[in-house]
Amino acid sequence: MTTHNDNVDWDGWPVSDYLAENYRALHPSDAAVIRHHSAFYRRLAPRGIERSVEFGAGPNLYPLILASAVSRRVDAVDAGAGNVAYLERQILVGPDASWRPFHTLCRRLNPGVPPTLAGALAPVEVVRADVRDLEPGIYGLASMHFVAEGATEDIGEFTDFCRAFARCVVPGGYLVAAFMENMPTYRIGPTSRWPGCPVDPGIVEQAFAPLTQELTVDRIDADPTLPDYGDSGMVLLTAVTAAPP
Repeated sequence: MTTHNDNVDWDGWPVSDYLAENYRALHPSDAAVIRHHSAFYRRLAPRGIERSVEFGAGPNLYPLILASAVSRRVDAVDAGAGNVAYLERQILVGPDASWRPFHTLCRRLNPGVPPTLAGALAPVEVVRADVRDLEPGIYGLASMHFVAEGATEDIGEFTDFCRAFARCVVPGGYLVAAFMENMPTYRIGPTSRWPGCPVDPGIVEQAFAPLTQELTVDRIDADPTLPDYGDSGMVLLTAVTAAPP
């Protein structure tokens, strides 16, 4: 049976296990994503975007740090109770020390990133919501990391998530994204099982070509320092949203 997004209890997402497996150290693959995205963000005016969104934020802070260079407000939108609680603690109580190397790299690659980690998180507003319900055309920039291909096992639903992601940005706005390449259904921690929809650069390009202009799709190889989830690397995207037909 194919697992769809609505079949999953996202309130049960194992935040602690996910962070321990992926983000308690700065892995080479994430450094590569940060380098890729920073090159795109450096083309934009510092804090020139009134409002941006991290589409399905999860507990990952580095996309929020990257967006702080160009955004006066960053909405971190997620439906899961655990993810929302973690993000709120990071902003209200203070970020975990493990995020400091991420901030240092983001700042080194783009001086528009605020000089402190707390300052980089200051523009963030945590929003508990289903990303599919976001209003069309309300953001100047949207970023998405490991969401559409990790929310479903169905390629049609993956494409629908990509459409919703692009649709929430104004025509001529910006998209920045990363996807796990060929990610199957996978486990985090000792027991929890989560959906995966295997995608590659061709599938990502096919999903976004009708929605964008100035589309670029790149990839990086699998990172041997990360757990073996069955993926073959990452697919990275930047684009400008197209005007509706």
